[in-house]
Amino acid sequence: MIHLRHSATAEIPADRAFTYVDDHRTVPDWMFGVTRFQPVGKQVSGLGALFDASMRLGPRSLDSRVQVVEWEYGRSIVLESVAGIRSASSWTFAEISGGTSRLDVDFAYQLPGGLAGRALGKLIEPIVDTAIRETERALRVQLSRLPRS
Repeated sequence: MIHLRHSATAEIPADRAFTYVDDHRTVPDWMFGVTRFQPVGKQVSGLGALFDASMRLGPRSLDSRVQVVEWEYGRSIVLESVAGIRSASSWTFAEISGGTSRLDVDFAYQLPGGLAGRALGKLIEPIVDTAIRETERALRVQLSRLPRS
């Protein structure tokens, strides 16, 4: 699997940042390329929640189903794909001081083998790092608009 990691700070308490990221309705507002992030079933948060997602990367739209495999309120969310492109992402939140928090993101993906995988790799790899940075930037902008308490 290919791993990309990124850290950023935000002028908002960690629990508020967590609550925003944990709300599936906000995901298309800040996650680069995501056009759909819908719960599968009634559970919309926490361990075991399932979501169908669509991500537009270049001329292609990639669909996947992801499941929350780790979830600790205010501290971490870990998602893994259960269908579609193989991926995993972890989001951890830490209070730094005075209402400032640090967000660490680890995004991993694995492309299929063969010609299809190589073609997809040529499409995805140049923009994944940019996508992570753009996601972090958009998330900080959205968090800065939230009330601090």
